[in-house]
Order: sequence, then C-alpha cells, then structure tokens
Amino acid sequence: MENRSAFFFAWMGIAKTGAVAAFLNTHVSGKPLAHALEVTGARYVIVGEECLPRFAETEGLDANLVYWHWPDAERPASDTLRATFGAALQEQASAQDGANVPEEWREGLRAGDTAQYIFTSGTTGLPKAAVVSHARWLMAGDAMKLLWEIEPSDRFYCFLPLYHGAASMSATSTTMSAGASLVVRRKFSRSEFWHDVRRYHITCCQYVGEICRFLLSVPSAADDKQHSLRKMSGTGLTPEIWQQWVNRFGDQFRIFEGWGGTESNTNTINLDNHVGSCGRVPFWEKTNLRLVRYDQEKGDYIRDENGFLQLAGVNEPGEALGMAITHPDVMAGRFEGYTNAEATEKKILRNVFVKGDAWWSSGDLLRCDEHGYCWFVDRIGDTYRWKSENVSTMEVTDALTEYPGADAVTVYGVQVPGHEGRAGMAAIVMLPDVAFDAQAFWKLALERLPRYAAPLFVRLMDAPDMTGNYKLRKVDLQRQGFDAALVKDPLFVRDDRLKTYVPLTPEAMEGALRG
Repeated sequence: MENRSAFFFAWMGIAKTGAVAAFLNTHVSGKPLAHALEVTGARYVIVGEECLPRFAETEGLDANLVYWHWPDAERPASDTLRATFGAALQEQASAQDGANVPEEWREGLRAGDTAQYIFTSGTTGLPKAAVVSHARWLMAGDAMKLLWEIEPSDRFYCFLPLYHGAASMSATSTTMSAGASLVVRRKFSRSEFWHDVRRYHITCCQYVGEICRFLLSVPSAADDKQHSLRKMSGTGLTPEIWQQWVNRFGDQFRIFEGWGGTESNTNTINLDNHVGSCGRVPFWEKTNLRLVRYDQEKGDYIRDENGFLQLAGVNEPGEALGMAITHPDVMAGRFEGYTNAEATEKKILRNVFVKGDAWWSSGDLLRCDEHGYCWFVDRIGDTYRWKSENVSTMEVTDALTEYPGADAVTVYGVQVPGHEGRAGMAAIVMLPDVAFDAQAFWKLALERLPRYAAPLFVRLMDAPDMTGNYKLRKVDLQRQGFDAALVKDPLFVRDDRLKTYVPLTPEAMEGALRG
C-alpha cells in the first residue's frame, strides 16, 4: 500500500489484534514479491487497490493466502482485479460492531516480541525481512523525540515510503511519542515540497541526500527562505549539498544527519550541525559501536597475529560493527535479526576482539576524525544505494542471468558526479557469436526489477575480469565506472523513453539521469 491514511489504519489495527505487520515494497512484483510473502509466513494480505496490478502480474503466489483489498479513490483498479483479490476490507469493517478486540488475543505479548517485518536489501541476495520488536519501535520514537526536541506543536512531513524503516520507525514513532502531527504525502514531489511546507506549517521532515539535491535543482525563488521548516533528519547529505542547502533555504536549520539501518543495533546522529558528519562518538568505551580495519581490495578484514580484528585508526575507513547485547534486562543494543535464521547468522561476526564475543556487521565503512566526528565513506561489497533505495547486486544479477546469450553478468554500483549513492551498472560477457540485443535486455530488466534497481549502465566485455581466486574483480570495475578514458569496451545507458539501452553519450546520459 502506498503512503495514505489507510496504511496507518491497517497497521495499527494489525498491532491491536496482536498480529505482526509485514511492510511490502510497493515497487516489487514477480519473484521478489513472492519471496517477500514467503519469508514472512504471511497468511493474510491487505493490498491497496493501487497495488493490485503488482500482484496480478506475479506468478507462483501461495494459493492459500487470504486477500483483502483497500479501495483507493485516486487510483482505482479494475472490477476484475478487485474480484480476484478478495473482499473490500472497508466493507467488511463497516459491518463490525466497533467493540475492542478481546484482550486475550494479546495475552502473553511482551515488549520484546515482534511488531513488524521491514524489508532491507543486503549482501545475501533477495531482500530480507528485518525483525522490529514493539520495544525497539517505541524506543526509536522516545529517543528521537528527546534528541530532536520534538514538541506536540511540531508537524512532521512524511514523503518517504512508509514501507521503509525511516518513515515507519523514525518519523511515525517519533511523532506519536511527542504527540505531534504527521503530514503524509503519497510520493515525493519537488514541485510541491515547499508548497506543502507552507500550506501545512511543517516544522520537521526526513530526507535522503538525493532529496535535498532534487530540491536544490529547482530554480531559485524570492521566497526560498520564507517557510516554517526548522529540523531535518536523514542520511546521505554530503558537505557540499548541506552547505548549498543552508545558504539557499536559511541557516536556521538543525540538521540531524545520521548513520544506521532498519536492522541496526547501533547508530550515530549529528547533534551539533557539524557539516557533513553523521555523528560524534566522544567516549567509545560507553558505546557498542566500533570501526574495524577492512581491506577493500581483498574484500576481507585485517587481523592481528592472534586472528582478532583491529580497530581502525584516526581518519582510517573501517567497517562499523555493533556489539550484540543479549542481556535479558537490556533492550538497547540487541540485534533482532531477520525472519531467516541463516541470514541472521551471516550478519553476526564472532570472536572479533576476544573469544566468544559477537558483533553485528553493518557492511558500511565509516571514518572517525581526531575529534570523534564520524563520516560515512561507502558500502562494502554487494549492495549500493540509488534513488533512496538499497539495491542488492545479487538480486539484480539473479534477475539478469536469464538474459539469452549472456555468458556472465556482473552487477555493481558506480558513482555518478552530482548524484548521491551509486547507479547500477551491469558488465556483460556474451556467448561467442551472440550479439547484444539492447531492447530485449531493457525489457527483461524492467520486467524483473523495480525501475531503481534496473542497471542504468551496461558494459559489454570480451571476458570477465577475475581475481586469482576466481572472484569477480568488482573493485576495478567500480573504479573504472563508465569513464570512456578508462573503459575501451562498448558502453550503454538506459533510455526508458525508447525502451532500450543506447550507446553512452553525454546527451544520452543526461536524458537517463533526468528520467
């Protein structure tokens, strides 16, 4: 279901019955959607009418699932689709007597029990369902209310998708903890952002770095600094964009740039407007966060003579780890993991500093300066972030390996000047005497993947670039990117208007980024 009031009605109603709500990405269909339903063990599915086509085009859905659809006046589905996916939930609800659900339905429910599953992409393939307990959801709001000094008079603007932890945990939980107001927009609109801020007297909002860049790309106006927005929280705001933002829209902002993730058991947050930093750690011994040395070329940790990991030095990039706290009386610092036990175990490092310890592996590189300020550096390995979404290279590769004539497909993220995160790039080795069909590749990619995950660039290679131990040399591919001075292979860029991939030119790239 997309961002609308019905999302909250369904979510809170599920919580009141004592059941677990699993939030599904509204962009996915096909195998990723079927996978999401399977790993959550869902028996009932509430589908916003606007999302029914995604289910209709997905094969292999569990025939035992019980569906209800929630009408959507803005984007109604066909009568056929509505009839296919269960009864209208509103009609069924209106027939109820309005009494509270029996308390015994929630008997035995504890704060540490699961409240939600929120999907997050990672290095192990298809998206994983991260476990969020009632306690963690409530604690997130209580902590952010205090740190951001949110008052009941504040109005929080929510345009990030509610199926993400940023909106459903941070924004919603914080607003409810403070007794403030939440103003929800279905989708982000750069043309309507400031109109909404002024119309609804917005004081707080979330962002990802890309959002701020989008808003800065709008032509300047005389009233740029005439608004009520004062507090912003999020991730990915570069020092350059940060400075441009306050110069244009006012220096009254408190910007809470942070680092963390849906499943994180530790995080950082900037409390003093230190431009570009994602937080400060003045006393490391009082936290469960550590940065450890990591060799990006070899793709492995740097260890001491005893086999233990080493702490990163000042300004040395290191992977962020969070000590997994398992004390029964302590909720903070727990790694609640995923619905899949194997996926949970893969994110836990053991015997890190001493025998028997356990640490959550973030997959993110941070560096910390001599004053304790932390700075995000990059993601490790097989995930990257584009268009405010985490993308799993394994998921994309899995979708593209069925492309006829492909001998090998390597997917990785590449930096694009002036844009946050990394865009997807696929390096393809075709079978001998088989030509690359750009139109067919576009069709496969857009049918199998959300638009943000479909590779923006394609590189045709004669042979895969392998390391000595037969691993794909992604570091070199990432470093070369789509730079024609470094890459002699044919390069293509996605053209959604023509529904194909076209040879990379400055004009073609500009059109792809604009689209």
